[in-house]
Amino acid sequence: MKFSYSLSKRFVSPILAMQFLIIHSVSSLNLTNEYLNHKCFLDQGIYNTGSEYEDSLNIILRSVRTGSYYKNGFMRTSKGREPAPDAVTVMFQCRGDSYGSKCRTCADTAVAGFRRRCLRNKGGIIWYDQCFLWVSAIGEDMPINTNYKNIFSMYNPNNVRGDAKLFAKRVVDFFSELTLKVDKNTEVDSVVIFYAEGKKKLGKNTLYAMVQCVELTIDCKSCLTWSIAKLFKNDDIKQGGRVLGSNCEIRYELYPFIRS
Repeated sequence: MKFSYSLSKRFVSPILAMQFLIIHSVSSLNLTNEYLNHKCFLDQGIYNTGSEYEDSLNIILRSVRTGSYYKNGFMRTSKGREPAPDAVTVMFQCRGDSYGSKCRTCADTAVAGFRRRCLRNKGGIIWYDQCFLWVSAIGEDMPINTNYKNIFSMYNPNNVRGDAKLFAKRVVDFFSELTLKVDKNTEVDSVVIFYAEGKKKLGKNTLYAMVQCVELTIDCKSCLTWSIAKLFKNDDIKQGGRVLGSNCEIRYELYPFIRS
């Protein structure tokens, strides 16, 4: 079963809206890694071939591609300090069910995609179904404040049958349950995992959902709560939807899309 996913323009910048056309999502247990969206940080400028910045970027992206990602699927690394001409910071995060070899494969894809779509840009962000890559010439204080500029939403084109408002309330309630699980900071091998997923029966249907925050986000719960509210901002309730950014991600569907 295939669905054509459309990018919402209700709360996305004009640049993001113009860059996105149509996305296809396959109803399968995490077997695809579709390109979703990207944004080049034009205000950070471009780098010259053979420059110190290019050398630093090559070193950093090489480390992203060779990471293990078996514990938490996350990497943040930097080289140089502002205002040094070679200062670059990279953040990479895989979806919670895509750690290990699958995460490394997504890292390869994201690095190649960033180089192709943001050619010679000093900064940018690119999203795939299983991971995202963020590159910047401007460092950020740790932990990271939520960036509400680099956020976009996608929706399943199919409308909800029956009481759409009741359906939306049940989805929001389930998201709230998952948010509480994330807020407990589950530890796996002494590594904090900000990820939760689950399923719940809604009459004849089964609701599948997941929530996730970047490890260094200063307030995971606030980011998720904001994203949930934006997902159901109007009365056009869909059978599936997701909000993605550089700090957190949420998604729900009426078909399984996560490998448990």
